[in-house]
Amino acid sequence: MEKHQFTARDLRALIIPLIADSFLSILIGMADTIMVSGCGEAAVSGVSLVDSVSNLLITVFSAFATGGAVVVSQYLGHGENDKARDSAKNLIYISIAISVLMTAIILPMRSHIIDILFGSIDSDVKGYTDDYFVPILFSYPFLAVYSGLTAISRSERKSFRTMTVSAMMNVINIGGNAILIYIVGMGPRGAGIASLLSRIAGCTVMAIMMMNKNEELNIRGLHKGPISPYLIMRILRIGIPSGLEGAAFHVGKIMVQSLVASLGTSAIAINAVAANYNSYANIPGNGINLAMITIVGQCRGQDNIKDVKYYTKLLTGLVLLATVILCIPFYIITPQVVSFYGLEASSISTAIPICRLCLVMCFTIWPFSFSLPNMLKAVGDVKFILLASFSSMWLCRVGGAYFMVRVLGMGVEAIWYAMYLDWLLRGTLYTWRVLSGKWISKKVI
Repeated sequence: MEKHQFTARDLRALIIPLIADSFLSILIGMADTIMVSGCGEAAVSGVSLVDSVSNLLITVFSAFATGGAVVVSQYLGHGENDKARDSAKNLIYISIAISVLMTAIILPMRSHIIDILFGSIDSDVKGYTDDYFVPILFSYPFLAVYSGLTAISRSERKSFRTMTVSAMMNVINIGGNAILIYIVGMGPRGAGIASLLSRIAGCTVMAIMMMNKNEELNIRGLHKGPISPYLIMRILRIGIPSGLEGAAFHVGKIMVQSLVASLGTSAIAINAVAANYNSYANIPGNGINLAMITIVGQCRGQDNIKDVKYYTKLLTGLVLLATVILCIPFYIITPQVVSFYGLEASSISTAIPICRLCLVMCFTIWPFSFSLPNMLKAVGDVKFILLASFSSMWLCRVGGAYFMVRVLGMGVEAIWYAMYLDWLLRGTLYTWRVLSGKWISKKVI
């Protein structure tokens, strides 16, 4: 039997905890939406609008964490552990600087940002957005550092650790929601505070673990440096294009969310439920996609092109299989799941077919749109991803949504049809790029 760089046991040890971690990470946001649903559709809508802005910033943090993970993984694959360790420290410096700057800029402007992005929304929805937004803003530095530390741990193949910490964060978040929303009666503000506390705890625990002197990529002496412009630039070579790609993606989503807001509070709530449903369906895929950064990155660090191709096929196939297995039962119980969100009866009847079609799209075209770009990131082919994603997003998701709603007069379902066109186009472009082999000439280290 042909030998490969990772054994089946290595893959299981890395991927299974990452799938669980993906579920737990998504659960934090879902818990806020579900647990405030008892406060009415306006509360669900307020949390949803803030999350659409917040996801843009989280994507930026994740992009820099991905850049760090690619550099660290390739150095580890190349046997340069000292440079991998120094790269890990410089990733944390970048994470702190970017997140603190963003919080300082956005905090005093938050109400104006909501007004600019979403225009005229109901006063009660606007009040809920501010209640939720303030604690979420204060959580960004902790979340950014946590994202960097978990990316470093994944590069070490220590995904069980990140899963455990994520589980702890969910206990804190859900417990905090139960107390602050249902007992204290704070509504969305309570959900935001619970998220803040969970992110502080996660960041603190991860930092303590990564300070251990026996840790392969320990960050002891973080306050002493070295701050390396050379390593920072290597991280930014991946992080900036990934960040721009993610930012363009979420700016487009925010524009679409603004379009949804113009359709009324019920449409906002339906879209929020469908977005959560989309997140459910992609839990296993997101976990396997995270593993692809580590696996392909380390293979590329050893110039092992044969295994890069092998694991790209294997992991994309696993995403397809896992998504099918998850989506089929969810398709059957969709009415029961949607009913948990506290929507009006008419909203529930609209949301059910939207959610079911989403499941079908997730196990047919989503893997090609979101698994293959992780392979391209891991080998350093980030400029192509930026171009493909930017073009597809604005042509299909934004342009298509506005055309279907403004010109054809369609409702909230048009938002999702446009998104599927976006997935189809970008999946086609990424598949062509992978098969073309043009990524082989790209270098990170």
